[in-house]
Amino acid sequence: MTEQGKKEKLKEYADGWMTETEGTDIPLFLKVAIPVVGLSCVAYIVAQMFGDTGHATRGPLVAQFLKTSQTSTGFQYLVAAILLVFVVITAVFGFRAFKED
Repeated sequence: MTEQGKKEKLKEYADGWMTETEGTDIPLFLKVAIPVVGLSCVAYIVAQMFGDTGHATRGPLVAQFLKTSQTSTGFQYLVAAILLVFVVITAVFGFRAFKED
């Protein structure tokens, strides 16, 4: 119950497993955390695109595997670009002005 004595309206998602009070906005830590985690994933994909070829013991094995498997650089950049677009869309959605339906 609120201070005025009215019952709060709750929205239910996932058959009641998740609820939210109507009119609330996304918490600030989620607005910041989601883009940070997403950009970290993009950076990891690009940085580890060809594996750990600089490692002293397994580097030559990774380089040999890359030659054998014919790793596609373009495809890996495409995956990173799609993930970057998703992160941008999610960030825009999170920081967009809140409007109740």
